[in-house]
Amino acid sequence: MTPLTGTRPPLSPFPPALLAGSHDGLAEVLATLSEAVDTASAARRPDGPLPAGTPADVLAAASRALGPAELSTEGLGPKAALQLLTTLLIEGGIDLSHPRAAAHLQPPSLAVAVAADALASTQNASLDTYDSGASALAVERWLIGVLIHLAGLGERADGVLTPGGSLSNLMGLLLARDAAALRRGVDAREHGVAALPGPVVFCSELAHFSTHRACAALGLGEAAVHPVPVDERRRMRPDALAAALAALGPDRMPVAVVATAGTTDFGSVDPLPEIAEIAAGHGMWMHVDAAYGFGALFSRRLAGRLAGLELADSITLDLHKIGWQPAATSVLLVSDTTAFTSLDRQVAYLNPVDDSEAGYDGLLGRSLQTTRRPDAVKAAATLLAYGRGGMGRMVDACHDLARHAERRVLAEPELELVAPAELTTVLFRYRTDDPAASDELNGALRRRLLESGTALIGRTETATGGPGSPKRVCLKFTLLNPTATTDDIDGLVDCVLDAGRTCERLIEEGAA
Repeated sequence: MTPLTGTRPPLSPFPPALLAGSHDGLAEVLATLSEAVDTASAARRPDGPLPAGTPADVLAAASRALGPAELSTEGLGPKAALQLLTTLLIEGGIDLSHPRAAAHLQPPSLAVAVAADALASTQNASLDTYDSGASALAVERWLIGVLIHLAGLGERADGVLTPGGSLSNLMGLLLARDAAALRRGVDAREHGVAALPGPVVFCSELAHFSTHRACAALGLGEAAVHPVPVDERRRMRPDALAAALAALGPDRMPVAVVATAGTTDFGSVDPLPEIAEIAAGHGMWMHVDAAYGFGALFSRRLAGRLAGLELADSITLDLHKIGWQPAATSVLLVSDTTAFTSLDRQVAYLNPVDDSEAGYDGLLGRSLQTTRRPDAVKAAATLLAYGRGGMGRMVDACHDLARHAERRVLAEPELELVAPAELTTVLFRYRTDDPAASDELNGALRRRLLESGTALIGRTETATGGPGSPKRVCLKFTLLNPTATTDDIDGLVDCVLDAGRTCERLIEEGAA
């Protein structure tokens, strides 16, 4: 339509820098981040890895800083809003880069990964279709190729990024379920699981709880999970797996075995070659939950612990654990790309056949998600920046710290080593003369460290007296800071000892 003579093109009421993807917007992002750094420098960072105070006090202070939970008429403006949140997160948040932050499989993020993640966010690409992501698709395919090679999988292997290890495990068991159903002539995608007779999923008794969650979500039910006993090194016993399979009646259908490469508490790795042989003998899918342990492949020293990983049908790995990526950066790898067939979808407004045949396709058929952000960008930037050598040195540094912590615990009469450092975790307890009070003391010790803000350590429960013994509260160091030193670890142990002595005295005074 021809515009009327003398009219002017309408002017946008918004500034050019409003949107991050434009040139002006990118410049604004950089300027805003620079101002955030200045704000961070002026913020009062806690002396330890977390703010001192009870959870109620810390959260109440954060809520007061944010103000009423209602939208103001005009807002604070971008600069003031970012300054507020920067201060709030620094003064009242968790500092995972602090050398006494050692609670969870939650590492400090690498600077290059955070910068790349911000860059990816400016484009707001999605990986479901070519016209939503373009080159971001190539970045994910490159990353998947690198990880396939690292895992030792073959030419038919494939993979996809997911929102976390639990979702990767869910997808791995989804593919296993559908494969098992097809062997019985059942299309589980179309007709559901009602026709599957007594499905069974085997896993170590120390497997991650997401295995149970996945079976519940997939309609198999948590009762389908059959825990297999572990040996003295906390690894699944192949003989027990074989016996459990042999004992199955004709009304039961083995769907998959989930092997663990890096248990959450112990870092133990199940005997993958032996489990793979048993699974193959029964025509059963082998999924390996290597969310924690996969990162050991970066290390020439530790890679051998994952021997047999290449025999898996599917693998979960989390680069937001040993990989130092901002969460979440999880990946599901499969040994054969046709495993994704049951996820394939043809949608008219996303990937019509003629567009796909012309090359205008995306990754919709590899995921349970539609919109999916390019999380591969941050991981690709990291691997391009550091290579296997640089990543391996970080892994080795953390393993060395764990071994030092193990030696230090063994040297302290007040501490008891529960499990040695297989990867980067160390399990231990504070000893007491009264075993009945030991669980109370170890729990109180950790909470004292949390409330003081002095140190951030983990907690779990495990049998400490051999098979069949009662579970006891244990403390855990999860050491994923490659810049920490042995002196930092000594200081962390000293904090535990000080807190333990104080709690022991308080418990005795309370009993008196």
